[in-house]
Amino acid sequence: MRIGLQLLCGLVLIFALAAWFVLEIFVEEIKPGVRSATEDTLVDMAQMLAPLALDDLQEGKMADGRLASAFARLNQSPINALIDGHLKQQTEYRIYVVDRWGKVVYDSDGMDLGKDYSRWNDVYRTLRGEYGARSTRSDPDDPASSVMHVAAPLREGDDILGSLTVAKPNRTLLPMIERSEHQLLQGAALLLFISLLIGALLVWWLNRAIGKLVHYADAVSHNQPASLPPLYSPELDRLGRSLETMRRQLDGKAYIEAYVHSLTHELKSPLAAIRGAGELLVEAPPPEVARRFIGNINLETARMQQLIERMLQLAKLESGQGLDRQATDPARLGRRALDARQIIAQRRQVTLVAELGEAQKQKWDSLLVEQALGNLLDNALDFSPAGSTIRLTGEMHADGYGFRVRDQGPGIPDYALPRIFERFYSLPRPDKGKSSGLGLSFASEVARQHGGHLSLGNQPDGGVLAELWLPTG
Repeated sequence: MRIGLQLLCGLVLIFALAAWFVLEIFVEEIKPGVRSATEDTLVDMAQMLAPLALDDLQEGKMADGRLASAFARLNQSPINALIDGHLKQQTEYRIYVVDRWGKVVYDSDGMDLGKDYSRWNDVYRTLRGEYGARSTRSDPDDPASSVMHVAAPLREGDDILGSLTVAKPNRTLLPMIERSEHQLLQGAALLLFISLLIGALLVWWLNRAIGKLVHYADAVSHNQPASLPPLYSPELDRLGRSLETMRRQLDGKAYIEAYVHSLTHELKSPLAAIRGAGELLVEAPPPEVARRFIGNINLETARMQQLIERMLQLAKLESGQGLDRQATDPARLGRRALDARQIIAQRRQVTLVAELGEAQKQKWDSLLVEQALGNLLDNALDFSPAGSTIRLTGEMHADGYGFRVRDQGPGIPDYALPRIFERFYSLPRPDKGKSSGLGLSFASEVARQHGGHLSLGNQPDGGVLAELWLPTG
């Protein structure tokens, strides 16, 4: 399972458990809270009605006294009270009065008149001077049928002559309880949705940052130019810097090993030639032979110097020190590289032709790109016969600019094509020995550093076509 999905599942589980606990606590507290508020109201009502009932009880007028008359007129007309979306049409109270022995002397419903209520908790406790209340189901099998009863004593001085009980069915409270629960569930669902949205955004951000690191690692593993992306997280930034440091250390070690091996191999031949010429010069050969050996020593020394300079230049480029990008005119850059080789071309009786299309300026390292083009032109000059033509063309594409160098030389042997960009790999020139073998490697690295590519191939009608493509900068 991907880390982003694991995080999201973990966040969902945490939010769901938190929401469940909160809902469980609130829902369980809604009903007791509403009933406590209702009980408080019943206590007030019982206390207010008790003096009225006491007068009727003392006068013996419970059946037609002021309490009975007031309650009879209570629901003669509808109330039509809209309370939080619930329409209340009438009151739903029941009132009964008992004497000092617990016998019902008044019942607003008229159903239990004359019965003994002395054992009910509200009556039993109130007649003994305590707080009397109870909740009793009218249907033992239906929890919603419970009725709350709250009693108040009918006192004459310190003497308790009876009690008055006010009862209210709990089912009248259900609309308010259900509405509160519904609103709570809606709020919880909204909170859960917002929490999940925040969690999803967090996971997306983390996945995006990790994806940048993966893309960076893939680019490095495929030897493509890549810089450490900004991750906007201290922990991920530290991880990225650690990866960058590790990459540089590993690359530096492998790079040095490869270059030491390559340089050692390439310096063997000129050093052997210089040593052999020196040994022969010690024997004091004739002046003509000595001049020839001295010429060989100078030639091999110049070759070694060129090899070392080219390697230093390529090493600096491959170290990834960054490009000095500036606004550059591709056509002007190509003509400048071509003009710098006109004298050599005239000496070899080779014609240089430029056909460069105009384009908007590009953000390139002009020095490196000009050197890369120069290496391609030098390579073409080395293999071009007298009287031939080298064409440098260039045109703008939708996503970049492409240079093409076409010569009329013998072409590249098939066995050399797979190795043409290797360091120090070189083919013998028609009029001289091998080159340093670093020119094409340098040009290819310049293209790679700019995000482009370099390709060489033989043409059906002869000659070689080198294509240097650089993306729009």
